[in-house]
Order: sequence, then C-alpha cells, then structure tokens
Amino acid sequence: MPMPTDLPKRLLIGRALRSDKLGETLLPKRIALPVFASDALSSVAYAPEEILLTLSLAGVSAIHFSWQIGVVVAVVMLAVVASYRQNVHAYPSGGGDYEVATVNHGPAAGLVVASALMVDYVLTVAVSTTSGVANVVSAVPALRGHELTLSVVVIVLLMGMNLRGVRESGTAFAIPTYAFMAGVIGMVGYGLFRHFVLGQAMPAESSGFQLEPTPGNESLAGFAMVFLLLKSFSSGCAALTGVEAISNGVPAFRKPKSKNAATTLLMMASVAVVMFMGIIWLARLTGVQMAENPAEQLVGASPDYHQKTALAQISEAVFANFTPGFYFVAAVTGLILVLAANTAFNGFPVLGSILAQDRFLPRQLHTRGDRLAFSNGIILLAIAAILFVFAFDADPNRLIQLYIVGVFVSFNMSQSGMIRHWTRLLRSETDPAERRRMQRSRAINSFGLVMTTAVLVVVLVTKIGHAWIAIAAMVVLYVMMKGIRRHYDRVSEELAAAEEPDDVVPPTRVHAVVLVSKLHKPTLRALAYAKLARAHTLEAVSVDVDPADTAALRREWDERGIDVPLKVLDSPFREITGPVLDYVKNLRRSSPRDVVSVFIPEYVVGRWYEHLLHNQSALRLKGRLLFKPGVMVTSVPWQLESSERRRPQKAWSAPGSVRRGEPRASEAVKSKDSVPTGASTGATSDRSKDSSQ
Repeated sequence: MPMPTDLPKRLLIGRALRSDKLGETLLPKRIALPVFASDALSSVAYAPEEILLTLSLAGVSAIHFSWQIGVVVAVVMLAVVASYRQNVHAYPSGGGDYEVATVNHGPAAGLVVASALMVDYVLTVAVSTTSGVANVVSAVPALRGHELTLSVVVIVLLMGMNLRGVRESGTAFAIPTYAFMAGVIGMVGYGLFRHFVLGQAMPAESSGFQLEPTPGNESLAGFAMVFLLLKSFSSGCAALTGVEAISNGVPAFRKPKSKNAATTLLMMASVAVVMFMGIIWLARLTGVQMAENPAEQLVGASPDYHQKTALAQISEAVFANFTPGFYFVAAVTGLILVLAANTAFNGFPVLGSILAQDRFLPRQLHTRGDRLAFSNGIILLAIAAILFVFAFDADPNRLIQLYIVGVFVSFNMSQSGMIRHWTRLLRSETDPAERRRMQRSRAINSFGLVMTTAVLVVVLVTKIGHAWIAIAAMVVLYVMMKGIRRHYDRVSEELAAAEEPDDVVPPTRVHAVVLVSKLHKPTLRALAYAKLARAHTLEAVSVDVDPADTAALRREWDERGIDVPLKVLDSPFREITGPVLDYVKNLRRSSPRDVVSVFIPEYVVGRWYEHLLHNQSALRLKGRLLFKPGVMVTSVPWQLESSERRRPQKAWSAPGSVRRGEPRASEAVKSKDSVPTGASTGATSDRSKDSSQ
C-alpha cells in the first residue's frame, strides 16, 4: 500500500516505472535534438553578444571585426562537431570524453576530463538559467531586481521535470527548442527580406549612441589589438559549449544509437552555425552597440539607460513593424536559454553514474530512481548550480567567463585520445577500405585537435583572471575523486573473501548479552529471541543508574524466576553507554577469539512527534558498538499501537502473523544493518535510564 507521505513525491515525479520499461524512455532523433542540443543551440543567443562586449573595449573601431571572428568560431564549431561524429561511432557506451581519455590516455587523464566536464555541466545550468532570466527581464522590465530568485526557481523546476524522466522532460522541452530555432531563423530571414527586398533601414535602439573605448584603450594597436581580438574570439567560443553532450548521451538514443547520435550532431551544427552567423550579420546591419560599461562608453544614452541584450535589440529592430514577432523571439529565447540547462541535466547524471560505477564517485549516483532517471545526480547538479548562481549574484556575464575552460580541456583530451585510438587500430587493420576510413577519421580528429588546442591556449591566456576559479574547482574534484577511489579500493581489499576457506577462523564461542532497563514486554521478547540463538553463554546486563530502580528490577527478576543470570554494572556518574562498552571490551579482551552478541530491546512508535519524547541512547550505543571488532548487535523491536496505523488493516490475518503482545519474538527481529527509517530507538521506560537497557 502506498504511504501518505508518497503522495507529494508521486505528484512531483509521477508513478514509479519498472526496470523493464527502460527501453520506452529512449529518444528518437526529433526528441533527442532538443534534449541534448539545446545548450549548443541556445549559446548562439549570448555568444555574439560576448564578442561585441569584448570588442567594445576598444570602441567602435574594433566592432567591424565581429563578422571575421564569427566566421572563425563557426569553422571551429564545424571541426569539433565533425570530430565528435567519430567519437560516437567509436565509443557509443555514453562515457564520451571521459571514456575516450581513460581508454587511450589512462585513468588519470580520464579523471581530468571528468572533473572538467562536471564543472562544465554545473556552469551550463548556471549560465543558461541566468542568461534566460536576463533575456526575459529585457522584455519585461518589471522583473528587474528579481533575477536571483527567478534563476533559483527555474533551476528547481528543471530539476523536477528531469526527475520525471528523460523522455518526459524531452517531450516537454521539444516545443520551446523548435520554437526558438524557428524564431531566430525567421528573424534572420525577415531581416534579409527587409534589407535586400524592401530596402528598409532597421536601426537598433543603441545605434544612435557613440561607442567610446574604455579608458586606456583609446588607441589600441599591434599586440594589444591582437590580444583584444583573441579575447573576443575566446568569448565567442561560448557557442561551442554543449557540443560534447550528445557523445555523453548516446545510450539515451534509440537504435541504431551511434548513427542517430551522429545525425543529431550534424543537424545541431548546421542549425547553430546558421543562427550564429545570422545574428552577427544582423548585429552589424542594425548597428547594435554593446558596452561593458554603458554609463561611460555609450555617449548620448540617458543616465537611467538600461542596456538590453544584443538579441533583444536586434529582434526589436527587425520586428519594429511587427511587435508580436519581437515578443515571440524574446519569449522563446528566454525559454531556450532556461531549458538549455536540460542538456546538463541529462549529461551530468549519466557521467556521474559511470564515474560511480568506476568507484570515483559515491555509489548512490550509479542507481536509477523511481522514474528510471539518475535522480541523485540530478539533485546534486541542481544544488551545485544554485550555489554558483548565488556566488555570482545571477550575473550571466560573470559566469560565462568561467565557462569555456572545462569545455576545451575535455575537447583536447578527447581529440588526442581519438588520434591514439585510430593509430592503435591501424596497426592491426589490413582491409584497405577500412584503413582508408580510419585514416580519414584520424585526420578529422587531428584537425579538431589543432583547432581546440588553439582555442584552449587563447582562453587560458586571455581569461586566466577569471578561469582560475573553474580550474580550482576541477582540481578539487580531481583530488576528491581520487580519494573516493582509494577508499573504495581499501574497503574492497579488506572485504575480499579469502582464497582458502581454512583461512577464515570461526569464533570459539558466542557470548550473548541482553541489555535490560526494566522487566517489560520488549525485554521478555529480547530474552526469548536470544535463547533461540543458542549462544554458548547468555546473560542479562543492566546499568545501575538509580539504586532504587535497580533493586526493584532484581526483586522482580527473582520473583518471576527468570533462568537467565542478571548482571548489574556500576555507574557512579549515571552513564549508560560507557559501562556497557567497557564490559563488552573486557569480554573480548579475556577471550579474543570469542564473539559477543548484544541484543537491544526497543520499541517502534508511529508518529513523528513521539520520537521527540524519547531519548536516543540505544541509537548512540549501537553506533559505538558498531566500531568494536568481534561484536554483533541485534535490535529486537516491539511495535507500539501507534505504529500499527502504517500497516494494512488485515495484516494480522496473514499466515504466521503474531499479534502485538504475543511472546514470539522471531517475527520482527532485524540486524543492525537493516533498521528501517522511522523505527524508534527511544527509551523503554519513563525514567532517565537508557532505553537500550
């Protein structure tokens, strides 16, 4: 029966799915494109703006370089996409850059790529949501000042959508993605029509301002100008972010997986290049002026002028005679930038699962949730992205500066790994046709490596003042994952079964100890169960916290004629845990090859507030005993009437069931490793004595 507490979870993520329904969550190309390519497609909304903002440092004299920089960025994008088409065919398991680097360069290189990708995914969510919110605020000025709150709300909503499963989130995000593609391409087409056919001017709202260089950059020339152009190019390379997501998400595609993933990559690149170059062309045509510091650089602007995003200004100019077109582009741009984070919500959990399987991350990230999505990875990504959004006050321009380093680190390691991959295969391949295919693929990856290496060098040289934060985060992740792997390796080595059965020495004897605080039903059940264990010795142990209570316990014990000896431990400071631990330790010291089995009677309450009314000394005692070698701990629960409200009404009619109060203790005994959530470890009496007695 579903618990009442399950209702909010089911409303949020839907009903649980069986494991054999995993195939139904796989994506066709029409859904995979918006799921995995929305990040790369959406980056064309802010990458041209980053180029213009960087060039504005030198004033209007440098703006005319924007289209040349755009062409170089487009060439790099096509080279990277062509390279990744080779990746998805060679490594279709979903490891992407991590798997390529690990197989061809070793585990250390794989961890470098993994840390870079994880930082990149977190920044993808942070940049996409804050950029989307910034575009919405440009169209709806009333929302200004609430960017941080809106960004956090959007991340939480995206987390909820992805917890429902990949297929459902992809279907929900397909319409906005295709609407954005139609809106931007339609805007470019309409701008071409107005300019070349109608001959109409399309001035942007900032075209009438005079763009002045920032102080100190009035006469940039030579190396300084080259440095500025390189910095602008590195900023424009933000358009390449998200390209690698498809290679990491190949398992989510329908069969044939590699072919469908490669086709989706080509579709994404074609559309992204058309939109990217179209926006840059319209920016020049409409005369958009973007400034790092509008108050100082834009001469002619009013003191209260608020600079809109470049795309918002362009669409406003192009659709000056068709207002619905402007609002449509603004709406779908905000949506796609927000939903672009969905790429990371699909890539990060898959990568986290692979790393967890390789024992570099906690094992909880490897398992799927109720909806066959990697729920723990989704939640972890959302939390990390929210922290970045708070740290940078939801400012997309500041976040973008951290963004590109991790992307191109993974690009470089991946391409160099693919070159090694093809070289290794060529050594043993004899078929001429297959050798030509491999040589062609190696040439493509080599060209991609040259391009991505050049970009990485430029990024590190021009953005090191900001990039160090991303690099530091990668280093921390790398060290953390190495530490996790060492821990798992150490545990695995200690737990490995002995090769020879004779190496496992059985205990000589078992000493059973039942902790007693008061002679009541939970104690009687624990004693009965301990007898069934047939230990070599059995005794009851109580701690003398209150002499009067101890005397009453002794008297009642004798009156009932219980055939188990009762031992009372002194406790001059009224402590429970210490005397019990010392007693168990002495038993172990006197007979090191013996095992001590401790039985703890405790009862189960059903209401949350009842847990507050009882101390947790039994839980503390079990926690301390857990670290004692040669000590086994068994909880013997007694369900109170309030706990029965959680059971089906006819539970007692089941064969073999025992009503509360009957002496058969074996029905509900649990080991220390399987104590259910909600089981009380509270006191078994109202006095201050520990419940574990």
